[in-house]
Amino acid sequence: MKALLLSLALLPTLSLAAQSTRLTFDVASIHRSDPGQTSGGIKPIPGGHGYTARNITVSQMIRLMFKVPQRQLRGEPEWLNTDRWDVEARADGTYSVDDLHTMYQNLLADRFQLKFHKEPQTGNIYALTVDPSGSRLTPNTKPEDDAIPMNGGPGHTVGVRVPMNYFTWWLGQQLNDDGRPVIDQTGLTGNFDFTLTFRPDLPPDQSADALPPELRDLPTIFNALRDQLGLRLTPTKGTFYNLVIDHVERPSDN
Repeated sequence: MKALLLSLALLPTLSLAAQSTRLTFDVASIHRSDPGQTSGGIKPIPGGHGYTARNITVSQMIRLMFKVPQRQLRGEPEWLNTDRWDVEARADGTYSVDDLHTMYQNLLADRFQLKFHKEPQTGNIYALTVDPSGSRLTPNTKPEDDAIPMNGGPGHTVGVRVPMNYFTWWLGQQLNDDGRPVIDQTGLTGNFDFTLTFRPDLPPDQSADALPPELRDLPTIFNALRDQLGLRLTPTKGTFYNLVIDHVERPSDN
C-alpha cells in the first residue's frame, strides 16, 4: 500500500518532467521586416545560443527547419511566401543545430500556430546512391557544433559535418526546377566533409553560354557528384512525402 501511495504521489512530478523535455527557446522576438530591406538570411547564433532570421518568409523557415524543398510544401496560403519577418530566438544554454531546429519547429507551432501532416506520394525521384567506384566522402566524427553544414553554392561548395538527410535536402534545393525529389539510398550514416564544384542546374531551354565564364565550363552536378564525391543520382520511381499545411496564422509582433 505504501508503495502504491508513493507511486501515485510521484505521478505529477513525472508528468511535469516529461513536459519539460520539449525543446523551446527561452526568449523569442518576432517582427515584420522593414519593407526597405533588400537582403536577408537565417542562421544559428554563434555559440549555439539560438537562431536569428532577417527578412525571411515563413515558407523559407519551414523549408529549412523541416528540410523539405519548396515543391514538396503544399497548402500554404499566399502570405506565407510574401510576408517577411525578423526573428530573434535565444536559448538559455548551448545547443546543437539539430536541437535548435527542433526549437524553431516548436516556435512555428507556438507562435505561428503551424499545424501540418505528411502525405506520401509515389512518383519520379532521384535516388542518391554510392557510385560503384566507392564513396569519396570524408567521415567527420568531431562533436556536433552550431556551424551551418554547407556553405557556398554553384561554383564551389564546402560541406563540414554534413549528415545525408541534410545533403539530400540541399541537393533538392539545387535541382528545384527539375521536379524530382532527392531520396537518400546510400546507406551512409554519420557526418561527412567534402568540397563540390559544379555549374548551376539550368532549365532545358537555357544554354550554359548564359553563365559567367567562371561557371560555364564546370561539370554538371550529376557528373560532379560521381567524379568528386563517389555518389550517383539516378532517375527512377519512388515514394516521398509532401508536407501539407493544415493551419497557420500570422503572429502578433513582439
